Amino acid sequence: MATADAEAQCEAILDEVASAVVVGRETLRTILAGFVGRGHVLLEDVPGTGKTLTARSLATALDLSFSRVQFTPDLLPTDVTGTHVFDERSGEFEFTEGPIFANVVLADEINRASPKTQAALLEAMEEGQVTVDGETRPLPDPFFVIATQNPVEQEGTFELPEAQKDRFIVKTSLGYPGLEGELELIDRRLARRSQRPSANPVCTREAVDDVRAAPEDVHVEADVRRYVATVSRATREDARVAAGASPRGTQRLLEVSRAMAVLRGRAYVTPEDVQRAAKPVLAHRLVLTPESRVNDVDERTVIADILDEIEVPTVRTSPS
Repeated sequence: MATADAEAQCEAILDEVASAVVVGRETLRTILAGFVGRGHVLLEDVPGTGKTLTARSLATALDLSFSRVQFTPDLLPTDVTGTHVFDERSGEFEFTEGPIFANVVLADEINRASPKTQAALLEAMEEGQVTVDGETRPLPDPFFVIATQNPVEQEGTFELPEAQKDRFIVKTSLGYPGLEGELELIDRRLARRSQRPSANPVCTREAVDDVRAAPEDVHVEADVRRYVATVSRATREDARVAAGASPRGTQRLLEVSRAMAVLRGRAYVTPEDVQRAAKPVLAHRLVLTPESRVNDVDERTVIADILDEIEVPTVRTSPS
């Protein structure tokens, strides 16, 4: 698929999702970039901001299957992956798929699940498969997880381990709408008879595959590649950071930067693409020092400072 065609398809997806949810366009673009970049997305938001509706609307616009898993402390791995159930008619145990067997999975309040259940999800996110009773089963392709966690209520939660956070290609927040957005929310509700708005499919399965393949053809100049690596490495040298972005984080920054270029109709990455991707890709991978946590240092502020300090390369407007 040509870059212009991929951009047009992405804009159609964004338009359709935006018709159902009142969320900032750039936030929706970041979430879609996570999907196009073949990763998973972590949303940190308070209840009622439209996380479930956003995930469901995106799945509908892409014409993909959708499943929602409500994570709780007593949730077992098999409640997510599935289990073998005895069939009295056949006299045999048959595998019953869990809710994770869907193209788009909303893992709601993921930090309420026990570490054991989180580990089962980790395999699914990293390998695109689950193992139940020693038997490995592939998950649907594409497989995209949108996980949520509540940043306010921490009682009864299990903090996501660094290995789990590192598996999310981006972390972002829908946030509260502004006054005009909230008024639009009211106007939309008055214009329909059902409580829940809905989206319509705007993609074919072939188009979904083509859009996700498009970033592989995006050109990245040497100076921009060096810029990606320099930004990532700078997180490991910042005095406020105990552990910076991993090499996986560097690769994810490149992948999301290429996805950002596709969403803007370009066949090459600019430094601006890297800058747009840096906070959602890198911030959640940082482990701050105890002193920084006491002083309420924000990871996104660290990334912003790094971007301000590093010289931005000048690139040609088209690849050579």
